[in-house]
Amino acid sequence: MSSSVSVPRLVIAAPSSGSGKTTVATGLMAAFAARGLAVSPHKVGPDYIDPGYHALASGRVGRNLDAYLCGPELVAPLFLHGAQGCDIAVVEGVMGMFDGAAGEGELASTAHVAKLLRAPVVLVVDASSQSRSVAALVHGFASWDPEVRVGGVILNKVASDRHEALLREALDSAGVPVFGVLRRVAQVDTPSRHLGLVPVAERRGDAVDSVAAMAAQVEQGCDLEALAALARGAGALPCAAWDAAEVLGAAPPDPHRPEGPRPQTPDGLVVAVAGGSAFTFSYAEHAELLLAAGADVVTFDPLRDEQLPEGTSGLVIGGGFPEVYAAELSANEPLRKAVSALAETGAPVAAECAGLLYLCRELDGQPMCGVLDASARMEETLTLGYRDAVAVSDSSLAVAGTRMRGHEFHRTVVEPGAGDAAAWGVRVPRRRLEGFVQRGVHASYLHTHWASQPGVARRFVERCRTS
Repeated sequence: MSSSVSVPRLVIAAPSSGSGKTTVATGLMAAFAARGLAVSPHKVGPDYIDPGYHALASGRVGRNLDAYLCGPELVAPLFLHGAQGCDIAVVEGVMGMFDGAAGEGELASTAHVAKLLRAPVVLVVDASSQSRSVAALVHGFASWDPEVRVGGVILNKVASDRHEALLREALDSAGVPVFGVLRRVAQVDTPSRHLGLVPVAERRGDAVDSVAAMAAQVEQGCDLEALAALARGAGALPCAAWDAAEVLGAAPPDPHRPEGPRPQTPDGLVVAVAGGSAFTFSYAEHAELLLAAGADVVTFDPLRDEQLPEGTSGLVIGGGFPEVYAAELSANEPLRKAVSALAETGAPVAAECAGLLYLCRELDGQPMCGVLDASARMEETLTLGYRDAVAVSDSSLAVAGTRMRGHEFHRTVVEPGAGDAAAWGVRVPRRRLEGFVQRGVHASYLHTHWASQPGVARRFVERCRTS
């Protein structure tokens, strides 16, 4: 692994969801980038949508830091991997600062990740309905865990100059620095849907405008020099950067290979990865592991491409919003048939959540790929939470008995919920079998992070070679 370096870094936290973390974190990333800094964007937890806005703001891929999915020991190495070559890193927290995995104490909370990164925290406080009480709130968060260093606050949704003066006076008496004051600005609001913000891929032009508005608000309302100085106070981490080739024991991809269409590897091993507006949920490390395992990763768009990439030996279909695009996905009959034909050959197919729906016989009455004898539909109930899982059947991803942690996040239901050979046995919130294994297909609602089990990528690529 590459040697550790000291990366200036900040964690943006809040007392609760809805306080303005995404606005502040994304605005900071864009504002620092506009000053010529190479900014490394990160998000605590399994959220796929915020990293899209982070990538737009920073010009670099947004990466997740999840102590539940990957284990606490991988948080700092994965952070250093993403932050290589950067001048500063901004980490957006999740929920309230001390809110972690249910029943697991601090595990996977923003505070936990801040401690693992030895990073100072900036607390974003929604001050819209308080004045002097803000000092008590901030004092409580700053003193709750002495291992978490709250370096200061950014006050959000401040109503007026008078309101600001009262807030500053209260926090000054408490000895807490104020790094910024933001007024409510309508154009910074980003549209939401049943699973959160609308992804960048679905509203590219409007998303650019939203990020620009966030950057302008942060630039005008925050002391960027003081925030950068706070970030520079974070010391070196006592570990090395995660490296996909090293964890797989493989040679890294050739960095001198020219840009443009990726040539096939000598054995023609192409792994096609679904992208576009309907399939926006993925972790960057998955593609990096597939590359390190010897595959050539080629992205395609199931909304537009009528065929799989030439030479496809395996297929990865991650999460997203196929329910929003059910009619368009169904209308692309040539691709649906191509996916079905590939699965019939026994080629490895890894499908998570949205990918599972796409492989079903139908989704909300619209014909899908028909790889699985199951139907899917939207419903009102949100299924959300971390899961401990064990592989029930040998598959293209794992041998039976392999334990992995995952995350569910959907408002759909698939019937039946498991095939004759299930993918996973899940314990929480109730014991059940989940997902499908048939021929080379592994399809499930469970989102997993392959960095926690890199052998998954190696096994998948090996199956691509032999199927």
